[in-house]
Amino acid sequence: MTMMFSSRMAVLILVLAATGCATTSGPTQYGNYLKDQPISVDQQIANDALKQLAMLYPPAKTHLTLKQPTPDVFGSELVKGLREAGYALQEYSPKADTVDAGLPLMYVLDQAKEDRLYRLTIQIGNQAINRPYRQEQGTVTPAGYWARKE
Repeated sequence: MTMMFSSRMAVLILVLAATGCATTSGPTQYGNYLKDQPISVDQQIANDALKQLAMLYPPAKTHLTLKQPTPDVFGSELVKGLREAGYALQEYSPKADTVDAGLPLMYVLDQAKEDRLYRLTIQIGNQAINRPYRQEQGTVTPAGYWARKE
């Protein structure tokens, strides 16, 4: 049983990694595409993302510029957490004349059709990090490691 589960997880991780590599230009539409999930799912994934961002980009030394609106729960939690952690953060503005002082930041939070499996991709500058998650009984757990594409 555990061998079947671990081989299934390995295949899942490879599929997610291959999907990320196949799209060299990245997603064209950024945002949160999760539907009908508890708010706690967005909050838990945002908290995990904040921990990873803090490891890769020091909060007090990093200036970020949002390149998309953040009207969803995940986006709001991410923005709040970035500010609380000490990041300089320029909010999204659709105006073209706005001077961008920081690293561009965008995200996609989407869901596979089966198994309550989610994927978060965060684009920072020319790098992307992503991680799969699984929801079980109202809580979210990572379904793999963070992958970083440069």
